[in-house]
This record gives sequence, C-alpha cells and structure tokens, in this order.
Amino acid sequence: MGTLTSFSFNAVNLRFTSSSIFRQRVGVQVFGSRKLNTKLCYLIPKEVSREKFLKFRCFCGTNNSNNDADYTQNDGEIKEDSSNTASSTESTVTTASPPEDKAVQEKRTSNELPPSLSSRPPNIAPLGSVYNDFQIDSFKLMELLGPEKVDPADVKLIKDKLFGYSTFWVTKEEPFGDLGEGILFLGNLRGKREDVFAKLQTQLAEIVGDKYNLFMVEEPDSEAPDPRGGPRVSFGLLRKEVSEPGPTTLWQYVIAILLFLLTIGSSVELGIASQINRLPPEVVKYFTDPNAVDPPDMELLYPFVESALPLAYGVLGVLLFHELGHFLAAFPKKVKLSIPFFIPNITLGSFGAITQFKSILPDRSTQVDISLAGPFAGAALSFSMFAVGLLLSSNPDATGDLVQVPSMLFQGSLLLGLISRATLGYAAMHAATVSIHPLVIAGWCGLTTTAFNMLPVGCLDGGRAVQGAYGKGALVGFGLTTYTLLGLGVIGGPLSLPWGLYVLICQRTPEKPCLNDVTEVGTWRKTAVTVAVFLVVLTLLPVWDELAEELGIGLVSTF
Repeated sequence: MGTLTSFSFNAVNLRFTSSSIFRQRVGVQVFGSRKLNTKLCYLIPKEVSREKFLKFRCFCGTNNSNNDADYTQNDGEIKEDSSNTASSTESTVTTASPPEDKAVQEKRTSNELPPSLSSRPPNIAPLGSVYNDFQIDSFKLMELLGPEKVDPADVKLIKDKLFGYSTFWVTKEEPFGDLGEGILFLGNLRGKREDVFAKLQTQLAEIVGDKYNLFMVEEPDSEAPDPRGGPRVSFGLLRKEVSEPGPTTLWQYVIAILLFLLTIGSSVELGIASQINRLPPEVVKYFTDPNAVDPPDMELLYPFVESALPLAYGVLGVLLFHELGHFLAAFPKKVKLSIPFFIPNITLGSFGAITQFKSILPDRSTQVDISLAGPFAGAALSFSMFAVGLLLSSNPDATGDLVQVPSMLFQGSLLLGLISRATLGYAAMHAATVSIHPLVIAGWCGLTTTAFNMLPVGCLDGGRAVQGAYGKGALVGFGLTTYTLLGLGVIGGPLSLPWGLYVLICQRTPEKPCLNDVTEVGTWRKTAVTVAVFLVVLTLLPVWDELAEELGIGLVSTF
C-alpha cells in the first residue's frame, strides 16, 4: 500500500457502471502544473494510458491565483510555461498491482523528478470556480436530457454470446444513432445476410429480452462490396425507447381534429368557388381578383352551401380513401400509424395529410408498400370521379348539373388537360369557359393533391417510396431535383411555392431506417415507383401557351 501526500480532493461526481472494466484496480494520480501552481487529483483505471487519461479534466488543488485554464492541448499534452522555474511533481498511490504494472509505472516516472513530500497540510482551495462548476453541471444536464445509451455490460454480453464465427465476426465498434447513443458493430458477415439477421434477432431477444432493437445497415465508408455479393453490412444496436417513435399524445389528437374541421371548411369553400357562374358579383370578385382583400358578406354564401356539399364530399372522400390505403397496407405488417393530420388549402381543398410511422418498419419492401398504397388508393378514386365527371360533362341530359369554369384551368396539368381535350373535344375546350360536372373538379383536385404527395422528397409518400426502393442516397438526388423544379415553378404552377414551403417546414426530413435496411426490394416495386414518379411529373407539369394553343386546351388568343 502506497502513501498519499500533498493532494486535495474537489467535489467531483463520478458515475461508475457495473461493467467489469470498472471493477478492476484503480490508481490515484496527482499531477502538478507549473503554470497554475495547481495539483490535480485523478482516480483512473490502471489500464488507462497517460494520453487518454489527460482527456479527463478534474479541477481542484491549491491555485492561489484562481485562474482557470485548459490543462490539455489538442494532443493531450499538459501545457507548461517555460518562464516558470517551479518543478513539476507527480505522486502515485496505488493498490497492490502485478509486476508488469509496476514496471510500466517505473518507466513512466523515470524521466521525471521524484515526488516532493511535505509535512505541511495543503491549502484547501474552494470547491472549484463558478466556471468549472457550471461546466460539470452542464455535462450532467446533457447526460440527463440526452437519450439513454446502450449499457456497456450488455454490449459485452452481446459480443460474447450473439456474434461469432457462424454469424458475424466483430472487428470494430463505432457510435450509432443520431446522437451516438447506440453501438455499431463492424466486421465480417459469415452467411446469407437475411438468415444471419433473423438468427441474430431471435438470439438477441433470448439474451437481453425486449430491451434493444437491432438494425442491419450498410457499412459506412465501405471500401469494397461484400464477397458474397451486395454491400457490406453492419449491425446497429439501440434501446427501444430511443429508436421507436413515441405514442400519439392527447394534444396531437386535439390538433388533428381541429385540422380536420378546417379541412372540411376549405373543401366546402372549394365547392362554393366552383359555382362561380352563379355567385353574386361581389363574391366572384373576391374569388377571382387577386387584389381583393376584404371577404364578402358571408350571408351571401349560405344559399350555395348545399350545392357545394357534393364537391366537398368528393374531396374529403379522396383524402379518407388515401389514408385508408395506408392503414390497410400497414395492418398485415403490424406497422402502427399515427392519426392523420390534414392540411387545409383553399385552392385544392387540402394539401393531403401528415401520417407518421409509430413503429419501426421491418424492411424496405414494407416501406414501399405502405407508401404507395395511400397514393394509389387516392388516385384510383380521384381518376374514377374525374373520368365519370368528363363523361357526364359531354352528356346533353346533364346540362342542369354543370358548372362553368375558365378554360385556362385545364392548362394546369399536361396529363389531365390532354385527357380532358380527348374527351370533350376541341370546340368545347377551345373557349373562354368550359361546362363541366363538379365531379371533374373533385377528381382534378384529388389527382393534383395525390401527385404533390408523391413527389420524391423528404418523408412525403413519394420520398418514402424512393428511399425504400433506391436507398437514402438516391432520395437526396431526387429531393434536390424536386426542390429546384418547385423553386423555378417548372412543376406545380402557382402552387409550387406554397407546397415547397410546406415540405420544407413539415416534411423535409427523410424517414428513419428500417430494421433490415439492406435487402433490396423486388423489380416490380422499383418499376411501380418509377412509373408513379413519371406520372406525377406529367400531372404537375403545366401546359405552356404555345402547346395549349396548338392542342386547343384553353382559349389562349383570339383572332
């Protein structure tokens, strides 16, 4: 047993886990600083080297000047003032250690002066400066507020019992997760990745229970693909409470209900605006004049509410059918979805809805299926209403149910304008106004909303589908292209700016990875995503005046 002399302890809160690393012998080392005339006390494991140890700073000792300084440089060396002639001292007090440990200690202290012994009691400094106390408290606060990290004891247990020659041979560990709260195991795969992953998931539940989630992801910064084919894989470990989304709160339910009520109002307003040829002049001016600010007397709109309800029902039906498609695709996969948050819009009735995943997706195929199910369901209902509305618009017996809309409306979409031109004919489309059934407006708005939500950016349905089909790297390229086209107004027309702002504020972040984020999806899923994105571009691409005049879509010029 050594002797401890000339030292002082400050109030330091050290948190030790039950890991085997901290159950070994520790040494107390006292380092003197020439610059600050301060003695620093440390309690460290015997195996920690001097370089690594100096990264941990403990502020205490006899500092008469009360000056705070950084005791380490970037490379971990102690800063010393060459103008100060005071000698540096070091005292080491350890418990009994093996001979090789003593040899390391003797080698480490051979080039330094012997410790200075003093019979005088040390001058006890106050419990650190305000800055040091604040720094330590900040570290504690960050630890309390940050996500809970993986238990080192569990990491050792998993490495010993989960990985091995028959599954995955671990060669390196790195932080994993948004804040480094998990562990990423890098190494060599010893079998087919899907079989190994299924085996590891089963064994993980047997070893630590329902405590962690195991992710199979592509190895970051991999220099070469896996010899068996495909990318090299790694396995990430996160606590379930960290990796899984939280439940829907009461306030979120309240907000969702309020947004749905506002969406009903915007859908009814769309239905009223579709009857523009029947509305009073002051109401027409409010809907058509961009400089009109003051709304008209609401009593003037009451007679038109009842006739606006069918169109409102159509718009709301498309929205609900869209969300139903998501839920029907998620149910067999046991994926939980949040309540939809509808986004009201007076031009289309709604911008769609934000629906969050409330559980981790098992694989990328599930991500593609759930993402496409909603838009496909909404597009099917919207196109049905659009087609039936066009047929009714060309029927002479349905004249009393038709409404007059500006022909320039059909220039908003190349695909829908061409379909309308083929159905209604040149004479009907090449006029100032076109008589159409309200179902055409409902179908048009539903298809446009569906197309906007299928844009390959962020966590929109299109962004999720592209990420699942082609990976997050492809989504970055698609997203930049989409933002550029929206910013230039190439797609979306007058709605490109408000939609781009909506995506940037609410939907810009890509979806989190799946548990199995490596296995590729089938060819038909990639084909479905590609075709969907192509149709989205045709739907949101406006018809420029020269082409519209040539095709007879709208009355561009008169002679």
